[in-house]
Amino acid sequence: MVCPYSLSVPGGVQAQVMGLARELRKMGVEVRVLGPCDGPPPATFVTPLGNSLPTAANGSLAPLAPDPSAALRTMRALDDEAFDVLHLHEPFAPGPTMTAMLLHPAPVIATFHAAGESASYQYLKAPIKAAAKNIAHSVAVSKDAMELVQRYVGGEYEILFNGVELDEYRNAKPHPTDGPTIFFCGRHEERKGLDVLLAAMAEMDADVHLWIGSSGPDTDRLRNRYSEDSRIEWLGRLSDADKIARLRGADVFCAPSLHGESFGVVLIEAMAAGTAIVASALDGYRNVATDDVDAVLVEPGDIAALAAGLKRVLYDTELNSQLCAAGDLRAADFSMATLASCYAARYHQIAGSAAAGGGRPIAESPMRLRVRRMLS
Repeated sequence: MVCPYSLSVPGGVQAQVMGLARELRKMGVEVRVLGPCDGPPPATFVTPLGNSLPTAANGSLAPLAPDPSAALRTMRALDDEAFDVLHLHEPFAPGPTMTAMLLHPAPVIATFHAAGESASYQYLKAPIKAAAKNIAHSVAVSKDAMELVQRYVGGEYEILFNGVELDEYRNAKPHPTDGPTIFFCGRHEERKGLDVLLAAMAEMDADVHLWIGSSGPDTDRLRNRYSEDSRIEWLGRLSDADKIARLRGADVFCAPSLHGESFGVVLIEAMAAGTAIVASALDGYRNVATDDVDAVLVEPGDIAALAAGLKRVLYDTELNSQLCAAGDLRAADFSMATLASCYAARYHQIAGSAAAGGGRPIAESPMRLRVRRMLS
């Protein structure tokens, strides 16, 4: 399994890669994860491919590794290991997944996460379409992610929603609170809508607390602007255990994103933790949540609507309980164990198809021959 983003940096794709790998290994599937790591690898089954470089992508800065040294490490890892299947997440992202896609020393299953727009798809359409012929099975995490890749690459895609390791959220000990508490956890940048949430805090009662997890390019500006508001606690980067404890302890989880969300896995995490949700009414979040059923959804960027939604869920205890109960049922639809079983079946299918072809190795392309000469 190859991840284009640094596995040492919190992120949605990284969480899916690591969670899926853990569940597959529990099932007896021998998984090795390849990806950039800014520091020690997060698990013994991870092969680090070097440090990442912050790269502009989808309105954010992504921790990618498009440098030649990462490409050479990827080539060597693929050459050293006799993988039966390569599972590439965001296969056309610059770095290890693109390198693996071009080499394809084993059958490839590709998972597409991004939605909205992609500079890679716009400017590299022709070579990407050519490389896509190496994919044995294509998966998108949502209809929005499928729409993006189909627009530029074409082809058929199976939709397999992202998963959550439910027991870790349901069984965690809640972090204690000092009153009504809202939790935000996401990169501090324009598209995540933290500016909107902080502005909405001006309309909240004096006893309402706000926990802000993670960091980003807007952190210093926002901390300076709201430094006198003692209700706001800036937590910085959180470990998975700390994030889950805060989710469990908060009265409301708020996801005020403005755009660029292909799938609301963070909403599923909050549902699994038993926490009510107030979020933007984005298509990506609507893949997961239904307004006034398992979440309260408001117009993106509307400060007054966000404040009103937060007040409803904080102070209407009956509504809060109803949202939590419905959310718990909804979270069960996104079990990581179920997702792992689906992927394991696809792995066996495409590996079996390759074996049925006579067990012959994939033909040595000129690129693969050049790589072998470089590595030898």
